Amino acid sequence: MFRSELLHGGLLVATLLAASLAHAQVGADQAARLGRDLTPLGAEKAGNAAGTIPAWDGGLARRADAFDPAVGYRDPYAVDQPLFTISHANAAQYKEHLSAGQLAMLKRYPDTWTLPVYPSHRSASYPDKVYAAIKANAGSAKLIESGNGIADFKVATPFPIPQSGLEVLWNHLVRYRGDSVKRYYAQAVPQAAGDYFITRIEDLFLFNQDAGDSSKANSNILFYFRQSVLAPARLAGTELLVHETVNQVKEPRLAWLYATGQRRVRRTPNVAYDSPGTASEGMRTTDNFDMFSGAPDKYDWQLVGKQELYVPYNSYRFAAKTNKYSDIVQRGHVNPDLLRYELHRVWHVRATLKAGQRHQYKQRDLYFDEDSYQILVADHYDNRDMLWRLGESYTINLYDQPLVWTRGDAVYDLIGGRYVIGIMSNEEPADQFGIALKPSDFTPAQLRRDGRR
Repeated sequence: MFRSELLHGGLLVATLLAASLAHAQVGADQAARLGRDLTPLGAEKAGNAAGTIPAWDGGLARRADAFDPAVGYRDPYAVDQPLFTISHANAAQYKEHLSAGQLAMLKRYPDTWTLPVYPSHRSASYPDKVYAAIKANAGSAKLIESGNGIADFKVATPFPIPQSGLEVLWNHLVRYRGDSVKRYYAQAVPQAAGDYFITRIEDLFLFNQDAGDSSKANSNILFYFRQSVLAPARLAGTELLVHETVNQVKEPRLAWLYATGQRRVRRTPNVAYDSPGTASEGMRTTDNFDMFSGAPDKYDWQLVGKQELYVPYNSYRFAAKTNKYSDIVQRGHVNPDLLRYELHRVWHVRATLKAGQRHQYKQRDLYFDEDSYQILVADHYDNRDMLWRLGESYTINLYDQPLVWTRGDAVYDLIGGRYVIGIMSNEEPADQFGIALKPSDFTPAQLRRDGRR
């Protein structure tokens, strides 16, 4: 297995961990590497020695016509054919480039689960304003309060030259996903026999441009968020309002719920950690949302290193609007024929539950795309040290923006044989970016006014 225990600049991970919690800025000479031998997000520009991972050449260029209402995002790699397919029968041949959860998934479903592997394309790209913010972050952003918060950053990758597991995690938590977004998606939680119903959800995001600016009163708000359940009828009208804080230990995530049956807004103190995720039937935790979200304080975060892994990538075929949910959702797992895996370099970070803390997951092994810091694969272990759940994120570059975001987040129960698949948009209206939103749209009073009976 290719695994690097050395970070950029040749410093050992273990020796840097403690120091980085107090002071994470890099020198001007290191920041100058961004856009030279490193990408603007800090990934290695060069390909790998074997030639199986290409060099980054800027990613997908922005195109106004990238999205077609009839088919979704046009697949820039539609002509590619699989190089090979990994199955239970040949998994041992490729185990160096698979996570423990991926191997367990192949064993759990030997006759139906496969990983079709395609040529690798480093498609990640972002607007120039994001690259400029990241370069500024490199010299200013720092971890504070034992890594539970960060300061002096703009909403974009804060640590493009990461020196600890916490810095890699914060790169995921604060990564650029637009300024304001309305998105519609569907979620399914199939029963063991395969039957399911679709939950339809609308999300609103307003990212706080004052986040990280200590001179502003709202600097600890990362984004404002509203979630509305649209279907099925028995859940429709349920509304969740969240003020996502940066340092959630100092100021816990603020959340309110409007329930149609009660027709009132109430504070919800448990929208965090391992409380059940929305409409997930307990198949994922709240901090499984977006593969990982929320406060990092329950875990010790070890930067294991960088490695090459077969990960879901450029999942345009999966995301196509020509697919119905019945084409995707199958017994035990999604339809693997619609998936695409590529070999990419990822940061491997291991989260281990701290002594005295409680959580359903005792250990989490997270694999972050070096080109976007999106978590692509996540292995979860229970408190018996058994491998329990595998998470996979099926991402694309929304290259009319451009930015990398998911078009399907799955959490598979390797023991119970069920799963939840969310953020599917195949049969939903198109995302809307840059919509007119303001903080006053995200208040309990506004939630009450907008509540549906």
